[in-house]
Amino acid sequence: PMCAEKVEFLRARWQSDPCYAFYGVDGSICSILTYLSHTEDFCPPKHGRDHFTLPWHPKPQFNTQKVLDTNQPEYYNPIIRLRCREYRVTLYLNWLLVRCVVLQVLLYPGALVGSAGQRFQAMLEQGGPLGELVQWADLSACLTVLGHNLTFSASQSHLHRSASLPLTFDLIYTDYHGLAHLRGAMGLAFQHYQCRFRVLDSFGTEPAFNLPGYAHRHGFSTLWGSWGLQPRQYMTMFPHTPDNSFLGFVSEEAAANVETLEDEFQPECYKKDRIAVVYGKQDYMWQGKSEYVKVISEEIETHATVYQLSGRRSNLPTFVKNHGLLTQHRFLQLLRKAKVFVGLGFPYEGPAPIEAIALGCAFLQPRFQPPHSSDNNDFYRGKPTTRQISSQHPYAEEFIGKPHVWTVDVTNKTDIQLALKAILSTEPFTPQEFTCMGMLERVHGYITHQSFCSNSVPTWPSEKVLRAHLGPLGQSCVSVCRRSSLLCEPALFHHLNIPQAFIRLGLGCSTTVEEANHLVPSYTPWGRHCGLQQEPLLFSCAGSDPSHRRLCPCRIQELLCKLPNNPLVVISNS
Repeated sequence: PMCAEKVEFLRARWQSDPCYAFYGVDGSICSILTYLSHTEDFCPPKHGRDHFTLPWHPKPQFNTQKVLDTNQPEYYNPIIRLRCREYRVTLYLNWLLVRCVVLQVLLYPGALVGSAGQRFQAMLEQGGPLGELVQWADLSACLTVLGHNLTFSASQSHLHRSASLPLTFDLIYTDYHGLAHLRGAMGLAFQHYQCRFRVLDSFGTEPAFNLPGYAHRHGFSTLWGSWGLQPRQYMTMFPHTPDNSFLGFVSEEAAANVETLEDEFQPECYKKDRIAVVYGKQDYMWQGKSEYVKVISEEIETHATVYQLSGRRSNLPTFVKNHGLLTQHRFLQLLRKAKVFVGLGFPYEGPAPIEAIALGCAFLQPRFQPPHSSDNNDFYRGKPTTRQISSQHPYAEEFIGKPHVWTVDVTNKTDIQLALKAILSTEPFTPQEFTCMGMLERVHGYITHQSFCSNSVPTWPSEKVLRAHLGPLGQSCVSVCRRSSLLCEPALFHHLNIPQAFIRLGLGCSTTVEEANHLVPSYTPWGRHCGLQQEPLLFSCAGSDPSHRRLCPCRIQELLCKLPNNPLVVISNS
């Protein structure tokens, strides 16, 4: 119905933007009709006529049957359909990306396969973790919007058929469980094709844990890690370490706000009540938390969504109103009415606090003293990371902060009360990186610029953004760059891995040695020793040691990446 109107618009304005000329518009009615039928879908297609060939792919249609294999888990299909619907608002991005090469992509979440998948489904029905499933669904929807051809596999037998050689997939997204299955399916070809793998890794894998021989010799061997991949092939839920690629997810509310939904979903239909919702769907998470929750309940009505088995003794205090395990729909309804989302200390680093903040809740969480790590915490023990976790959700604490995030000493009643009094009216807030646009830009940037199948040094980002910093003793490059409001960029390490880099910083090296060490390039004041990296897989933003001053490749926290036919857009890693 808008075809005639659009034709008249382009007759008058076809020279207003150079992209029209790129798609062959020259002012003639024929070229305008071809553009409006082949590119923007405002006019009926001209069957049987191929006016010209252009280097673009058609807009993706949201037919998730094309995306999902028939052996998918039954609980996955409704989620991916929902996420695809929510992403539709970003379809206007597709005309920006029309010159992208269409890739053949295999999605294989090993944690959902076989007996492990059955356990996962049973846990979901009893309040188990949804974060990984949300991330897989968002990745599926994102790749669909970007126009790539997806195959979803959720069985090892289907994987064996899909991974037959020669491999026809340009990219394979999997997880740690899936890597083991892929190695079994591909045999000796596994190493040949491993540059095409992208590993969804919730908590991150630092380079020191990644290289098998090095990890074994230096005490970094764990149940995870030791796959010898490029560290940027590991894709995390939050930006834990710049050594890995931050994949992220999309906040539910960020997606819902851009859709025309039923009235009951609309945020303006909800009035904020003086209530708190506690983050903890399983009973064991409440153990030992009664005094903390009691302080909150004295100030504000407290609600929970805990799965409970009848006849079992519960850790849930009697003064808390429990709604039982809710669907995501009803859980979001409850959050829209609440003023505070209360963290109990576990689960760590999930997506729910980001969604609560986007719905106008302030997130109240425990401070960990001392910080939790693999040295003192069973959950992080064995994880391939040396991170020190200062709170339940370090990302929310550090990158969002007050007034949306309050981190308190849960044993200090006054600290809790002061935080609650300060939380009067909090506006909704969604970090750009957790919006539909943010994730699409990020994934598009990775697909366009990341290549691990070549021995050549990385060319993205450009050396122009490099800011070399020499850190103090004992600090990682993550800390060194952050101190200057910058971000450590591991792809730029090779520019500093030369003797001239030390000279430019005014350092005199009595010895310069190449070594395989996750702490180099670095400077050791005692003996004025300058260390250079011998093994590129060990370039690490995370490594630190009291005897080393790390030489760090820092850049601004927002990386500008030029997409086709588009001004500079932000791909945020911060």
